[in-house]
Amino acid sequence: MIVGIIPARYAATRLPGKPLVDLEGQTMIERVWRAASACAALDAVIIATDDERIVAEARRIGAQAVITDPALPSGTDRCHAVAMTLPIEPKIVINIQGDEPLLQPDVLADLVEALDKGTADVATPVSRITDWMDLPDPNIVKVALTAEGRAVYFSRSPIPHQRGASIETWLDHGAYWKHIGIYAYRLDALKRHVGLLPTRLEQSEMLEQLRLLSDGATFDCVETSAHYISVDTPEDADRVRQYLKAL
Repeated sequence: MIVGIIPARYAATRLPGKPLVDLEGQTMIERVWRAASACAALDAVIIATDDERIVAEARRIGAQAVITDPALPSGTDRCHAVAMTLPIEPKIVINIQGDEPLLQPDVLADLVEALDKGTADVATPVSRITDWMDLPDPNIVKVALTAEGRAVYFSRSPIPHQRGASIETWLDHGAYWKHIGIYAYRLDALKRHVGLLPTRLEQSEMLEQLRLLSDGATFDCVETSAHYISVDTPEDADRVRQYLKAL
């Protein structure tokens, strides 16, 4: 069984009620759920939430929703909690961020294929950075890759550093990669993640994937050209609306 789980917290700090924000006629959670449900590689798509208002929205759109403990510290923990309640143990669990309203179903299928064909513990998408101004932006997570596409390190800082060159020219020296926060876990890797304590690197960067990476897990990074705008603020939501209007 391959399941997609969409963690959706109501009480987001910078944008309260974020999953229910209207984006050109559909709530954000509806857009994410419909895109995930269009992926034929998934056997089920479940919304994991902490609020009855999101459950009500799930019912309205015909989605399955599960209330999880509000005290759980992260979306990954909510995914694990839901996965452990399923009648059939899933082989792969995809943590589909509830704030990615421009999600493309093909990206999820590519992650499943990467795990089916490879040996990594986790598969996650990346896109090539084409604007040097994205490099110093701490809200854009960068990832350094091996030649085979495995993650070496994730950082809010621009990596790798180009010694002796101004940052405006770094893209001329090689590929730089933006990480998109969607994770396809083998079930054992998901269990391993929630059993680990947060690491110093994770707490420093505020990137939870560093917990599992620091423990020796392998991440296959799958390139995508799909356009993503993560929604954390009202301004992000406006950017998504403008993008949708232009389609």
